Amino acid sequence: MAKAKKNHRLIILTQWFDPEPTFKGLLFARAMKGLGFDIEVVTGFPNYPGGKVYPGYRIKLFQREMVDGIIITRLPLYPSHDHSAAGRVANYVSFFLSAFVYLTLFARRADILYVYHPPLTVSLAAVCAKIFRQTLTVIDIQDMWPDTLRATGMVRSAFILKIVDVVCRWVYRFVDQIVVLSPGFRKLLLDRSVPSEKINVIYNWADENALAPTNVVTPKMLDRPDRFRVLFAGNMGKAQALDNVLDAAKLVASRRNDVDFIFLGGGLEANRLKTRAALEKISNALFIPKVPMAEVRHYLAASDCALVHLRADPLFSITIPSKTQAYMAAGKPIIMAVEGDAAELVARSGCGILVPPEKPGELADAVCALAAKTTGERHKMAQAATHFYSSHLCLAVGTEHFSHIFLKLIKNSRIK
Repeated sequence: MAKAKKNHRLIILTQWFDPEPTFKGLLFARAMKGLGFDIEVVTGFPNYPGGKVYPGYRIKLFQREMVDGIIITRLPLYPSHDHSAAGRVANYVSFFLSAFVYLTLFARRADILYVYHPPLTVSLAAVCAKIFRQTLTVIDIQDMWPDTLRATGMVRSAFILKIVDVVCRWVYRFVDQIVVLSPGFRKLLLDRSVPSEKINVIYNWADENALAPTNVVTPKMLDRPDRFRVLFAGNMGKAQALDNVLDAAKLVASRRNDVDFIFLGGGLEANRLKTRAALEKISNALFIPKVPMAEVRHYLAASDCALVHLRADPLFSITIPSKTQAYMAAGKPIIMAVEGDAAELVARSGCGILVPPEKPGELADAVCALAAKTTGERHKMAQAATHFYSSHLCLAVGTEHFSHIFLKLIKNSRIK
């Protein structure tokens, strides 16, 4: 196991951190501290996703907290109260300025500066600070810009997308190492002339504590042992293309009367999809409002399989939706209606069935095929999911990879 010496100082730079919903937050910081690093988190005042500063906080020039021996430094930013482009820009730029000033003038020098991307402005602040402080810098790319901006429709201007692309390439040139979440992301960076020795694939992990199968209680609306339940949990937006899943639910209902499609979560499309299901009397589609992550495990435990579905888009073929790891960690057979890297993980693990996205007929066939399997056959798929997760995707595996990258960088810099 790659353990740091006590004097190896790691700054984690991220615009979002606990108590905000974030992927590599306090759980990641604690794990890296457990591997021997002296940790400081540099972040903003919590306001995501609602754009209002959380109770107990107020924006000021500087605030420092200590949690489990981890220093958390909070810097001022403009809290975006709406979804307007101007609000997002103000939010991103204000934190960029705060982070750049703090890292350049006030932060204790770090051995490694780890940067969580997006937004791009966080990576930009790190690179600008690196030019002055010569700190070894590693960026972790979770959204590939400008591709994500284009695919989601967040930015439509070709001119702005071009500027973002130029800035991204500049960032890639100056950082020391890049971490990506899938082989497809790595290939895209190689196509953009980023040196192969600079790129590392580290798969994301799930919130293992929240998904632990302890004290599980079956939700009342799912307490029907005679039903086969297909669970889709998470955001319901344009990218998920869930009209196709409703179409599949109608097809399944014409073949079997014991299958329910459970839609758990919220999002821009949630109300419209629920209304459509009611109008078209799709009675085997059940909608459940978003619940805290700690409660998701109850719905997972009560489900027979889990569904991943995204729109057919080249960008989505190189990403791995985070629910993939959550479903595997929870030990659920998976119906994967996403092509590319996510499908490859399910194929390697043997834990599910692959379906082309936006193909309701083939999705209905897969659901019926899985429902027709014996309990023992589905149990083997569930075991394959948990085994693959613990061997390749879990928190311990991921943080060990990060530690190896950080320590190798430090060692090579001292040799030079």
